[in-house]
Amino acid sequence: MADTVTPTARDIPPPASTRRERTGWYAYDWANSAFQTTVITVFLGPFLTTVTELAAGCELGADSCDGYVHPLGIRVAAGSYYPYLISLSVFLTVFVLPVMGAIADRSMHKKRLLAGAAFTGAGATIAMGFVTGDRYLLGGALFLIANISFGAAIVVYNSFLPQLGGPDERDGISSRGWALGYLGGGLLLALNLVAVTMFSQDDNPQRTLDLARWSIVSAGVWWAVFTLVPLRWLREHPTAAAIAARGGNVLTDGFRQLGRTLREIKAYPLTLFFLLAFLVYNDGIQTVITLASQYGTEELRLEQDTLIVTILLVQFLAFGGALSLGALARRVGAWKTVLLSLVLWTAVIIAAFRLPAEAPLPFMILGAAIGLVLGGSQALSRSLFSQLIPTGKEGEYYGFYEISDKGTSWLGPLAFGLVFQLTSSYRVGLVSLLIFFVVGFLLLLSVPIRRAIVAAGNTPPRVL
Repeated sequence: MADTVTPTARDIPPPASTRRERTGWYAYDWANSAFQTTVITVFLGPFLTTVTELAAGCELGADSCDGYVHPLGIRVAAGSYYPYLISLSVFLTVFVLPVMGAIADRSMHKKRLLAGAAFTGAGATIAMGFVTGDRYLLGGALFLIANISFGAAIVVYNSFLPQLGGPDERDGISSRGWALGYLGGGLLLALNLVAVTMFSQDDNPQRTLDLARWSIVSAGVWWAVFTLVPLRWLREHPTAAAIAARGGNVLTDGFRQLGRTLREIKAYPLTLFFLLAFLVYNDGIQTVITLASQYGTEELRLEQDTLIVTILLVQFLAFGGALSLGALARRVGAWKTVLLSLVLWTAVIIAAFRLPAEAPLPFMILGAAIGLVLGGSQALSRSLFSQLIPTGKEGEYYGFYEISDKGTSWLGPLAFGLVFQLTSSYRVGLVSLLIFFVVGFLLLLSVPIRRAIVAAGNTPPRVL
């Protein structure tokens, strides 16, 4: 009897990526960015903190609250509840995301995984409509589900990138996805901010709270509805591991594969070195985004309207920034472009240190500069990492990448907080973030990127 040969991914050439399929992939950036902007960046923190304060016995609209709540019997200051939830969600994603990536690599139906994670997150966000009165525990549980699902869906979504284009195409594909994400997230945020401005009443804090809750719900609806586009237009590209594992238990096989990958990842030290560089400089980027409003309010003494306009400027200019730096990457390469963006980030920090207080226009101009450099540095880091992933392990490695993106963002805030505690100066605290961009630049500069791509078994793009 003739031996049977099990087909592998190398025996079955992947179907050519079509424009329709790439557009479907871009659409998920458009869909999920509403959660990041409307929910995480603007509305959820103040909303959930207010609900927690009500549970702690504070009056709605009070200037300050010294009350406590007791989730699971633990005494927690009302104002600390939301930051603690963020820390808990980050801790949990460290375990969830690599497992999700390993499962995605061994699944013949990645779109189903994307659908499951995205609709779970969107459903939890929509369910925030039930967080009324003092239901802070319900709000906290829904946030944990939504945020973890958001990260899990991003891991699956990113794992499609290497299969949508060759080495010379991925920078442009990733940049267009990021650009549309900023555009979509900014559009919904603008609509919600207009609604809040039009319908809120200064003497009715309950109205403001309700408007914030329904703004959060709108982000869940947006996320769910636009996720239907990639689910319709994307195609499955099964990996060799998925084909070999067909008929097995994807969940248990995924856990076993993750264990093997953790043992074998030391065979790709240059990929790990790139991840270290990304960990450092991206932590600086995330900290600037997170603390910009606090710096504007506390140090520069700016009004809330100025901060809102600046947030919208960042969102919409990041659309053009992602496309512009993507175009530059086609000329000089993604590696050099990311290095250039880190130089620009350094200039942003220095300029922010020198901003005058109570001067809205310079702050807005700086926000515009952040928008122009923000999208490109993130989009090109994503596409550059796709070149460093061994074939068939896209999901697992993007799981580690997302941990670097979300799971280490405590370093910058910690440095900022410690320096502020020692100096009582937000300006000096901001300057402390320079170390993340300088060290990240030097680490990235030290990566022999072409050799790293070859070491991962991939073909380098013509220009790096």
